[in-house]
Amino acid sequence: MRKFIMWNIITLDGYFEGNQKWELPFHNVVWGQELERLSIEQLYSADYLVFGRVTYEGMASHWTKAEGEIADLMNKIPKLVFSRTLKSAEWNNSTLIKENASAEIIKLKEQGGRDMYVFGSANLSETFINDDLFDEYRIGIAPVILGSGRPLFRQGISSKDLTLVSTQQLLTGGVVLKYTK
Repeated sequence: MRKFIMWNIITLDGYFEGNQKWELPFHNVVWGQELERLSIEQLYSADYLVFGRVTYEGMASHWTKAEGEIADLMNKIPKLVFSRTLKSAEWNNSTLIKENASAEIIKLKEQGGRDMYVFGSANLSETFINDDLFDEYRIGIAPVILGSGRPLFRQGISSKDLTLVSTQQLLTGGVVLKYTK
């Protein structure tokens, strides 16, 4: 069975974006050679990238214009975008799925293969958390207190007991935590 993994970067106080969508200045604080290497490793291990509409649109806008190994992988790997409002998914190797996000992920997990990653996509991730679909949570913590914004884990999501698998201290002052259920 393939693993379904959440990968997100948050601030020390738990925000995954500022008060505006795609307000992510803390990503630059924590980014460096180690996160670049981790990103490349994750992408090489991925069969699918999974996005909600807002993250998909932002990622597509960025990665279709970017260059380098990460951009090449982001543009090549099959992408699933879950949205009831999006009319089409034009980014290379993208499939638009309008209904039953959790059912689709369960089906893909059972098929086996390499990992599936959710990047960003907090609203969609809440569905997957509540349906207990994530096998692993990889959380990068930027050494920033943002003070306000959109928390990654909002009140009302299902409670989960997790096991810490690893920690990686970054030269930028951040840390990457990996948890399994």
